[in-house]
Amino acid sequence: MIGKIFSVALFGESHGPGVGALIKGCPPGIKIDEEHISLELSKRRIRDPRVSTQRIEPDEFDILAGIYKGYTTGAPILIFIKNKNIESKHYEEIRFKPRPSHADYTAYIKYHGYNDYRGGGIFSGRITAAMVAAGAIAKKVLEKFSIEVLSYIKSVGDIELNTDIPIDKIREKTYLSPVRCPDEETSRKIYEFISKVREMGDSVGGIVETIINGVPPGLGDPPIDTLDGDLAKAILTIPGVKGIEFGEGFKLSRQLGSDANDPFIIKSGKIMTMTNKSGGINGGISNGMPIVFRVAFKPTPSIYKPQRTVDLKEMRETTIRLKGRFDPCIAIRAVPVVESISSIIMTDHLLRWMAWEKYLEGNR
Repeated sequence: MIGKIFSVALFGESHGPGVGALIKGCPPGIKIDEEHISLELSKRRIRDPRVSTQRIEPDEFDILAGIYKGYTTGAPILIFIKNKNIESKHYEEIRFKPRPSHADYTAYIKYHGYNDYRGGGIFSGRITAAMVAAGAIAKKVLEKFSIEVLSYIKSVGDIELNTDIPIDKIREKTYLSPVRCPDEETSRKIYEFISKVREMGDSVGGIVETIINGVPPGLGDPPIDTLDGDLAKAILTIPGVKGIEFGEGFKLSRQLGSDANDPFIIKSGKIMTMTNKSGGINGGISNGMPIVFRVAFKPTPSIYKPQRTVDLKEMRETTIRLKGRFDPCIAIRAVPVVESISSIIMTDHLLRWMAWEKYLEGNR
């Protein structure tokens, strides 16, 4: 379960009937139309086979509960997304030969071989469709409070977008790029690089940067449910994530305090900081500055090159050469997923904060 007041449970497997999300704690009266959810789901789909998988799902969905006449009712919302483009035959050949760096082996041990191994089962990137559907609901709540979550590709391999990009350009250009990078020149370089990697039968990792604007100061519940801690835990549920850093992150470990600190100033009657090296969070609580963090995605473990593994039945070393449909870079399709998971956590902490403030108002 992701979140406490606004909470999301995910279900389904890659090659089962479908995947879905159960959303609890959404306030009543939020206008939701199916077109909005469809638009969010479409952001996951990249139809260019040079940089993405050949498995293209239409992401047809049913809203089974919680929304009536276009508005949330306050009851739990259940969204089911159908799986239609399934090819399971290749997974029978490697049933007992775990793919390196996949969850095949750990799932086999954890579930004693009863897990659905087709397409990775619950560990597949297919589950991210349910994350995006739930995120579509969360975004509508945040919209009412002028909070906006924007994610984009910061780097792929050694190719990095190292110039500051205006927020308007991130908003307008990210999803026009086949690799979800708002800078045209960097996007072209990344596209060509991923294309070459795919031709080699290999894969590559990448970094997604996220900026959350309009966040009021005071969100976060230390010492356990810190805002950055909850964001990190939720982001790590996305398949392929191996790291997250806020603000200048690990770079701060190489700086002096006099360089790393964000001095406070007053601008237009509001308390702000001159810099934002902490990424908008201090002590696990939002400070009113934009929240900024980066998420590292590993290369897709499924590649077309021969790899060493073991045969779990015969207890011997062997090799596998995978068949099927794989993303050469999962990071580019993960951009809307990071947006969605971040939106869920921000909605949850916003509602917690509002309850806190309401209590304080009644006891002053």
